Amino acid sequence: MSDKNQVFRYFDIILGIFVAVLIISNIAAVKTVQIWKFTFDGGTILFPLSYIFGDVLTEVYGYKRARRVIWTGFAGALLMSLVLYVVQILPASEDWEWQTEYETVLGPVFRIVLGSLTAYFAGEFLNSYILSRMKVKMQGKRLWMRTIGSTLAGEGIDTLIFVIIAFYGVFPNDVLVAIIISNYIFKCSIEILFTPVTYLFVGFLKKKEHEDHYDKGISYNPFSLKL
Repeated sequence: MSDKNQVFRYFDIILGIFVAVLIISNIAAVKTVQIWKFTFDGGTILFPLSYIFGDVLTEVYGYKRARRVIWTGFAGALLMSLVLYVVQILPASEDWEWQTEYETVLGPVFRIVLGSLTAYFAGEFLNSYILSRMKVKMQGKRLWMRTIGSTLAGEGIDTLIFVIIAFYGVFPNDVLVAIIISNYIFKCSIEILFTPVTYLFVGFLKKKEHEDHYDKGISYNPFSLKL
């Protein structure tokens, strides 16, 4: 078990990328796109990377540090949403003519972030919890089974909650079902396809950070920020 005050070389970089992925995904989600027969929100193109980073963080640094990263991402997304909303309701200057366009494009961001935060709280913590427990039970073997298995569960809860909160009443129910199915298939497919990359990334970090954390006897309370 690592020292809670241990300094890692790459942890802060991963944290920064993780927060950026979460924020960018929430903004891009205001547009729905269609590729071949799949319909999904634009944020889905980037969002699966957050689960891959979540897997890497839990596998290398442990559940407690992954939990702090998740909460940091929440704080960043919430701050972005509040700022966009305040800017929206503030009076526009006389020479600015795009208030309607601003409300149309960025107005839904607050609802999307609410859906994202709620869904991500459930999905990402479930993903991290399952991977953490499986690592201990499997004694660190079969990483692919842990990353894919935890993602299938986490992304399922995440996608269902997010689409319902963010888009219910905005699109017809048949479109909502199509978005849920398309999002889930796309996200899980990305996780599976990126498994070799995940292996390389995890191996690199374990070697460079001299860390391979096992969560034994810890509290999985998602509301705690203690290391």
